[in-house]
Parts: sequence; structure tokens; C-alpha cells
Amino acid sequence: MEHTIQIPLLSLLPFLLMLISIAVFPLFFHHFWEKNSNKLIVAIVLSVPIVAYLLLSNLSHHLIHTLVFDYIPFIILLGALFTITGGIFLSGDIEAKPVTNTIFLAIGGVLASIMGTTGAAMLLIRPVIQTNKERKFKVHTILFFIAIVANCGGLLTPLGDPPLFMMYLRGAPFTWFLKLLPEWFFTNALLLLIYFFVDTYYHKREPEKALLADKTYIKPIKIEGKINFIWLIGVVLSVAFLNEQYLPFIKENHYYGFIREAVILSMSIFSLLFTPNLLRVSNNFTWEPIKEVAYLFLGIFITMVPCLLFLESNASNLGVNTISQFYFYSGALSSFLDNTPTAVTFHSLALGLGITSGNIVANIPEEFLKAISVASVFFGSMTYIGNGPNFMVKAVAEENNIKMPDFFSYMFKFSIIVLLPIYILVEIIFL
Repeated sequence: MEHTIQIPLLSLLPFLLMLISIAVFPLFFHHFWEKNSNKLIVAIVLSVPIVAYLLLSNLSHHLIHTLVFDYIPFIILLGALFTITGGIFLSGDIEAKPVTNTIFLAIGGVLASIMGTTGAAMLLIRPVIQTNKERKFKVHTILFFIAIVANCGGLLTPLGDPPLFMMYLRGAPFTWFLKLLPEWFFTNALLLLIYFFVDTYYHKREPEKALLADKTYIKPIKIEGKINFIWLIGVVLSVAFLNEQYLPFIKENHYYGFIREAVILSMSIFSLLFTPNLLRVSNNFTWEPIKEVAYLFLGIFITMVPCLLFLESNASNLGVNTISQFYFYSGALSSFLDNTPTAVTFHSLALGLGITSGNIVANIPEEFLKAISVASVFFGSMTYIGNGPNFMVKAVAEENNIKMPDFFSYMFKFSIIVLLPIYILVEIIFL
């Protein structure tokens, strides 16, 4: 991108307002915000001035590039993962001992990198709630579920969490993310260990009646819709191999890259065709969550264009140039904004520094890419709004009469005291 472009600060305002809307509206204007049509209206209203500005400034090619090569692949991947995992129904009620719950969360932490944090969270949250139904103390289980399954588990592949897919689209090889295995293992192992001791403490405090009911009502775990694992493998293989690393002709014309999106789309169509509708009904599957993502991110991706251009043009003047700064600034913004645009923003900032020596991955220094990737994934769990699945898990828990902490209680009673110290340790040890 051109580094001589002069971007007025005023053009950054719609992006800021878009992110503030996502953070504030669910808390203070809940009834307005719960309608997806209203989210689309907000996205369009904030996008219109940016579209006009980019057209009048002869910068429309940046907008087209962002929509065609970022937004469309992003929505197709998320939509496919959402559709396919929505056809896998996991049922059952086993005894909710601390070791059982810990194994549930550990499985979720592994699946998150394979089927995405959203897919793994939606697949497992209801069986976890069903298993713990008879227990009195279960809020802590949902909180650790959000941290491990809906966030930290998704660090190992571009499928795991949307920020990583955006880094993949910018040139990071599929297998590069496996280099983050030490950070993934350390964080998730530590969270599982802490959870085991916390759950053991609460299990001992359970009323005798609750424990007796938990032992009495047993229903074996059952998986239905197994054919969807075939389509899921198809998506994984598409992202891994249908790219310019393995298909050099894509470099000649980037539109050939849509071979990958075509295959991913066909996998989701196969899932719809070959999965009995009753399984989706059992999963309470609706299209509303993916519509919400599509509408909000349309606004985010459009309003983000001037911000990315500004960062690339002014990176050297912003004073962000160390690994720690990239880690903690990415983390701070990923906590309170959505972690996907945060990762893209800091990638553009690193790109604007113009560093071409050393080990370069996705056109930026590898250590910066590591810091951005790890922080955007991990810190997405610091608040309910940091990552899409967080609110979805909270909503499902509340549907099942589990009283979840409010926005600020979640931070002060959980993420600041449990998660933040671990994330600081990750920076000290690994980055």
C-alpha cells in the first residue's frame, strides 16, 4: 500500500464509533441491539461516509480489495464452520466430577483449533451445562469454558480464531501457527489445572442432595450427525492446501484463490443437504448468530480501511516498535474491541514500520506476528465482547438459568485475577 497517502483523522471516527457501538449497545440498549436488522442499519450508516470518502479520494481500490479478499473469505469460513458444527449434536448427562469437567474443557481446547472457537464452544456448551445440571455451583465452569474453549484453545491453526485467519490471508503459512504450540500448551494446561482445583473446591461444597442427583441421573454421551466431520475435514484441508503455497498459479491472479472459498462453501452446502434437520433443531440452530457476524463485520471491514491506511502511513511516528508493545497493545484492544480488527490493525502497524530484514512472515517480522496472534486470541477472553463466542456461551448459559456475572463482574471476579497474570507470564516466558 502507498505510504505517502495523507489520511485525515476524522476518517477514523466511523471505525471508532463502530467498535464503541459493539461494546456499548448490548449493555445499555439491549432491546434495540438484539435485532440483527438494527445492527445492519448501524453498520450501513457508519459505512456510508467512508465509502463516499474513499470514492472521492480515488482510494476505492483499497475498499474493493478489503471486501473481496478479506471480508468475503472471512464470512465464508465462519459461515461454513458455523453451518457444519451446527449439524453435529452431542447429548448426554454424565456425573459432573471435577476430573470429568476438566476433560470436557481439555477436549474443547483441542477442538477449538480444529473447528474454530465458535464451533467448539457451540458443540460443547450444552453437554457441559447438561452434565452439570444437578450441581449448585457451576458459574465457574462456564467462565473457564469461555477462557479455554471459546478463546485460548484456538491458537494452533487459522481455523481456530478469526484473527489468525486474517493473518493467514496476509501470507502466514497454515503450519506456521503450530509454532505457537508452547504458548498454547502452557496457557491451556495452566488454566485446566487452576480449573480442576477450583472445581474440586466447589464440588466439596455441593449439597449432598445435588451430588446424589448428579450420580443418579446418568445418560451416556452420544454424538449424532457424524457425517459432518467429513465436511469439517474438507474445510481444514481447503484452508491448509488450497493456497498459493501449494498452488503457485494463484500468485498470477489472486482471484484464483477463490477456489478455496468455493470448496469451503460446497462443504457447508453438503452439510445442509446430508444432515437431518431434526439434529439442527435439537441444537437450537438458527442463522441469527452468523447474520450478526456478517452485518457487524461488514461495517467493521469498511470503516477499518482508512485506519489501516493511516497506520501504514504513520507507523514510524506512533512509537509502537517492540515485541512487548505489540503484545500488550494488541491484547488491550482485543479485550475491549473485537480481536479480529485489532489483529488486522496491528499487522498494518507492523507493516508500516517497513522492516524487511530478519525472519519475515506475512510481510512483517515473525516475532511481531507471534505477539499479535497470541495476544489477540488470548486477550479476547478478558471481556464478554473480546471474541464472538463469549456472548454466545453467556446467552446459552442464561437460557439454562445459570446466572452469569455482568460485564464488569466478569472482569473483576475472573479475568483480571485469573487470566491476566497467566497472559503476563506468557509474554515474560515466550515472547
